[in-house]
Amino acid sequence: MRAITKSERKRDNSVGCLLRARGEETGLSDEEIAFYDALAENESARQLMGEPALRVIATELVKSVKGSVSTDWMHRESARARIRVLVKRILRKHGYPPDLQDAAVQNVLQQAEALSAEWAT
Repeated sequence: MRAITKSERKRDNSVGCLLRARGEETGLSDEEIAFYDALAENESARQLMGEPALRVIATELVKSVKGSVSTDWMHRESARARIRVLVKRILRKHGYPPDLQDAAVQNVLQQAEALSAEWAT
């Protein structure tokens, strides 16, 4: 295991502070911000949907995905498919642009993979 350097700790701390500040500003948790960013990565989706709608979707995604992931979901294709369908349904329910959904689903799954380690502990 590699030791974390002082500069890495400082960088991680500053990123954490930025997330907390954004969270206070938007009313979103760090997890919701991660999903919001995954959805808003596409500029046209952000313009079309608007920030309030993306915040609602991000909040629903956190609740649904967090409640559906298992410890080994990343390694089981059937579990990944279930999460993928869940995300698509939520996006469709809220009117996320269909032509941008595939990229958004992939972004959300990547965020879920990163966050699921924290959820498992």
